Amino acid sequence: MPTVLRVGRYRFLFWAHENQEIGERPHIHVVSAEREAAFWLAPVELRYNEGYTDREINRIERLVVAHQSELLRRWSDFFGE
Repeated sequence: MPTVLRVGRYRFLFWAHENQEIGERPHIHVVSAEREAAFWLAPVELRYNEGYTDREINRIERLVVAHQSELLRRWSDFFGE
């Protein structure tokens, strides 16, 4: 699970096996403490949330939007797409 970005307490990562097993579209997982969320990257949209408040999700979504190009490039580099 390569970490591709850290912002404050948030760690942005991919699960290394997921795209190759089920061919999902590009997305990023965001973890901190005992919480996790995932966002689709194109377009940016919440995929799921486990434990973050609405306020945190809004902040994380803004971070995903701000780093969308980099995250998509890292997805492509990692998964070979």
